[in-house]
Amino acid sequence: MSIQQTPEDSLRMTQLLFGFTTSQALYAIARLGVADALLDGPRHIEDLAEVTGTAPDALARVIRNLAPIGVFRTQTDGKVSITKFGATLAPGAPGSVHGIARYLMETHYQPFGELLRTVRTGETAANYVYGINFADWIARQPELVAIQNAAMASVSDGWRGPFLRSYHLPPGHVVADLGAADGSMLARLIAQAPDRRGIVFDLPEVIPAAKKVLADYLVDHRVSIQAGSFFEEVPAADVYLMSMVLHDWHDKAAARILATVAAAAAPGARLVVIEHIVPAGDGPDFSKATDLIMLAMAGGKERTAAEYTDLLASAGFTIDAIKSTGTPFSAIEATLRK
Repeated sequence: MSIQQTPEDSLRMTQLLFGFTTSQALYAIARLGVADALLDGPRHIEDLAEVTGTAPDALARVIRNLAPIGVFRTQTDGKVSITKFGATLAPGAPGSVHGIARYLMETHYQPFGELLRTVRTGETAANYVYGINFADWIARQPELVAIQNAAMASVSDGWRGPFLRSYHLPPGHVVADLGAADGSMLARLIAQAPDRRGIVFDLPEVIPAAKKVLADYLVDHRVSIQAGSFFEEVPAADVYLMSMVLHDWHDKAAARILATVAAAAAPGARLVVIEHIVPAGDGPDFSKATDLIMLAMAGGKERTAAEYTDLLASAGFTIDAIKSTGTPFSAIEATLRK
């Protein structure tokens, strides 16, 4: 072979292949409440095992594995403490990713065992494992709907602050958030714009949490909640918002969603699509990892700017701007042509 590997190359690749051990260890710490139990201060392993219902030796070995990456610290008195980084695995902690840990490991991990099949055949791994579309599989199980909502809230909470400080919706009296989940994105975007009205639109299984969220943000008197499918019909509005929606779908399905929006909107209506934009080149970017999740779980994809230009144009939308937000997400603003 013309490529000469070094021992360091082999070691690094082996470490990457062992990545599943880290993700499962982090999940165990989150799911068993270990991180939560350490928020009030360090504990001895035996005490920690007792309050979390775990086996002391097994727990100690998991903690030992995660300490080198900064999740735990072992103190000189033998007690274990959680770091600020590790505390994100506790529910309710600032910047918590507890919901993400549960969601990924309890719904995504098994399908990713079939990624090989997906690469060979193009068939979505989740469809093969669960026998139905992933979204439908989630919707049939209220506990998983709650876990998914918590995960999406965790994802959003990590970037919403910087996003909301840097981004303002284009002009328009009525804003419809399609695929809005609990409506928190729409609520925060229009909370400081008392002249605007809003519509939270999502599947009937998903939106029950929106009522409380809208009340918490004091916008429930000017935001309505509507159930439906964006494949069939969406409400009329001046501005349409879709946050992390289109990446769930392959091009044909995404074009159908956009066509439904175009059918409901008047010429000149604005569309805001909040998504990852895959950059050119071989450099690292979070969008390249989430693209694999779309491939395996939803049959969707992350897209380049050129791909979004073509996709939106297929439904009659012209992109006005793609705005960076100081987060991994961009805001694509478009207008429906006359």
